[in-house]
Amino acid sequence: MHNTGLSKVSSRVTVQDGVYEQLRHALMWGQFEPDQVTTIASLAAEFGTSHMPVREALRRLAAEKGLEIGRSGSARVPAVSRERLDDLCRARKALEGLATELAAERLSDEEIEHCLKLAREHQALGIDGQVYEMLRKNQEFHFAIYEKSGSEVLPQMIETLWLRFGPYMRMLSDLVKQQIDAGTIHPYSTYHYEMIDSFRKGDGKTAAALMVKDIEATQALLQDMCPA
Repeated sequence: MHNTGLSKVSSRVTVQDGVYEQLRHALMWGQFEPDQVTTIASLAAEFGTSHMPVREALRRLAAEKGLEIGRSGSARVPAVSRERLDDLCRARKALEGLATELAAERLSDEEIEHCLKLAREHQALGIDGQVYEMLRKNQEFHFAIYEKSGSEVLPQMIETLWLRFGPYMRMLSDLVKQQIDAGTIHPYSTYHYEMIDSFRKGDGKTAAALMVKDIEATQALLQDMCPA
């Protein structure tokens, strides 16, 4: 099984939240396979906790549609399908495009420079073949923008969509790794740099359109890999 990168959680006050946050990020970053089944007992052993905080974390994640709860204390990562991919991407494009347009009016020069730094780090990790770190940096770049949208609602809703997108991130990471191993480097950062140019001009409409194109590029990569 692929290493999920989960670590022991010890402090009693934060055990439940710690388990939930780690599992949520692991799912969001594609560290579980689509359709993978895991159990409360195996997760509790990995976290070094009792069953109770794991059970509660799984319940919360199931409520967010990040997992499906099975019988006898098991949880399953949702399966992938072309229909579900297209549905998630339609929602992502609507919300993330809007958040980007709103952020373009609010980003300071310093914050734009921070976005540029993240875009460069994302590109460098891709060239270096560090696929999982690259995908995490991609998320950091996206949310550095969404969190400046001035909306309390949008970043939370987008994060939930990214959680549900987790199984597709796993497929994407496998695909990108194959491409890098084969010596193919794709310009995954192109839209990021163009977005930054739009932010500098205060052009929210163009920045939003580029964010939509960025999501569509990922969607196109994944469509052929998904069962109909």
